[in-house]
Amino acid sequence: MAPQNASAPATGYARPEIDVSSLTEVLDGRYAGIRDLVRTNLVTHASVLEDAEELGFDAFRERVREIVVDMAATGQTGMGFPVEYGGGGDVGASIAAFETLAFGDLSVLVKVGVQFGLFGGAILHLGTARHHDTHLPDLITGELVGCFAMTETGHGSNVQALGTVARYDPASDEFVITTPDDQARKDYIGNAARHAELAVVFAQLEVGGQSRGVHAFVVPLRVDGETAPGVRIEDDGRKMGLNGVDNGRIWFDGVRVPREALLNRFADVTPEGVYESPIDNPNRRFFTMLGTLVQGRVSVAGAGINVAKVALTIATKYAVRRRQFEAAPDTEEQVLLDYGLHQRRLLPLIARTYALHFAQDVVRGQLHEVFSGIEDDAQARRRLEARAAGIKALGTWHATRVVQECREACGGAGYLAVNRFAALKSDSDVFTTFEGDNHVLLQLVAKGLLTDHASEFEDLDQIGVVRHVTGLAVETVIERTSAHKLLERVRDLLPGGDEWDREAGLLDSEYQLAMVRFREEHMLAGLARRIKRGIDQKRGPGAVFSQVQDHVNALARAHVERLVTEAFVDKVRALPEGGEKVALALLCDLFALSTIEADRAWFMEHGRLTVQRSKAISREVNDLCGKVRPLAVDLVDAWGIPSPVLRAPDLVG
Repeated sequence: MAPQNASAPATGYARPEIDVSSLTEVLDGRYAGIRDLVRTNLVTHASVLEDAEELGFDAFRERVREIVVDMAATGQTGMGFPVEYGGGGDVGASIAAFETLAFGDLSVLVKVGVQFGLFGGAILHLGTARHHDTHLPDLITGELVGCFAMTETGHGSNVQALGTVARYDPASDEFVITTPDDQARKDYIGNAARHAELAVVFAQLEVGGQSRGVHAFVVPLRVDGETAPGVRIEDDGRKMGLNGVDNGRIWFDGVRVPREALLNRFADVTPEGVYESPIDNPNRRFFTMLGTLVQGRVSVAGAGINVAKVALTIATKYAVRRRQFEAAPDTEEQVLLDYGLHQRRLLPLIARTYALHFAQDVVRGQLHEVFSGIEDDAQARRRLEARAAGIKALGTWHATRVVQECREACGGAGYLAVNRFAALKSDSDVFTTFEGDNHVLLQLVAKGLLTDHASEFEDLDQIGVVRHVTGLAVETVIERTSAHKLLERVRDLLPGGDEWDREAGLLDSEYQLAMVRFREEHMLAGLARRIKRGIDQKRGPGAVFSQVQDHVNALARAHVERLVTEAFVDKVRALPEGGEKVALALLCDLFALSTIEADRAWFMEHGRLTVQRSKAISREVNDLCGKVRPLAVDLVDAWGIPSPVLRAPDLVG
């Protein structure tokens, strides 16, 4: 029966035909092989989804560990490590594998992330051959389990202010690791409570009475299964979710480790106690060190986007099966997805998920190029760090929003554990705050925009950013941004100057891009002016930055949404003609226009939307929903989520 609803597409519209397997190939891209390996492993271990509900606390943790080791044996988790140590030598493939793993149990995902991404990544990227030779072969197989001990109870996002201390003792050629107080205890550390034998510990290095800033050390936590001397470990206990991961707290009481325990890629200490580093500037050294760990943010972004895919697949399949209320007398009840409101709830979220998927493709590609040495200059690294921070923030917030909306869209059925929303909600919620609190990450994005990722980028804290901006003309700040240059290019291409967009077609991708580019440029200029005004009024730089933080984060969101829109438009343009291109073009229009619609107040305040045009956008979004509706099941099927990990038999059929 054809859908009878208010948002049905106009007469004359030809519905595109989608080849689901071809669309899956587009989405999987160059990493189809590793993604399929992960899908196979997910099916093999699909029973872990029931185990999470049925096993006791400790038994489930052990089950998760077993699965991680089993997956490591297939090569899935070692893709990012050098071939000579048993890895796959492909950074991009390691991210693709992690993203795909998010279709299944998220405790397994996070334990893989802690072991191979955080712990293994720190050994690989911060260490040198002596650490690689000693640890990587056993780490890659899962025989050696470790943890990443950065976060402290009193210092989360402010890593430079960590309290743990590592003092060099030249008499014994050792570092002495100490937790001075409870605020400096390591907290929420995955793998610490039960399984980790080693920890990469971030601590303030002191050499000869002089502080050298935060450095990383390899520190034993357990010896033959028993807690190491001087180490105290406490279980964090039950959490809101992810209870298959053994998070714990760690204290160090004068724990001695050999001088070689310092991960010394960027700095070292000689036996005599002389500090040496190829990077003279301490701030630059610190940010270079942290920059090597950016793959964690890229991984979490991709995982969040794939969590959204699971929720949307279940909700969409339910929405084409479940009937509710008669649409007209003497007819059967109407399926949920034929209602305009239900389309409005789900279909723009599908479009945004596709948009974020392609934006994630871009950041994953940049990560691969930087870490493979294809494009490894300081500017490329700073661009990568900012883009990774922004996609991580928007991707994980999107996951949280989607899971909630889809749970509600499935009514009471969505509340049953078998239908996965309970676990998705409780296990993914923390994504918005680990690997960086999203609000803090957006400030990193804005910092890059205000300084154009300048060479002094690492040296600038919040106060430094204010002083940097104050020292430039507002026009200089704007001129340095790519958004401004891109917008000027659009104005050159399309006649009519500044007024062209009032007449442009809503489905013209150049119009959509110009709108999001204008928003970013205008917000950047406005922020620069507010900062200058605050300094002119003799307020302190710290107070000025605090006062404009709302504007800072709004700018960062606008910037990332511009990047996401560009990624989607570029992908559609690059596809060969056919049903898949037509379908993705519909989704791209739906994403772009619903993004503009969601911020219509801003566009109207700033003269970019008339009332009439704003209403026209809403009508167009409704019409696009009607066009996407018959494609919805194919669009979610193309994500390739294996049926056994969807569960939800009464919802998906």
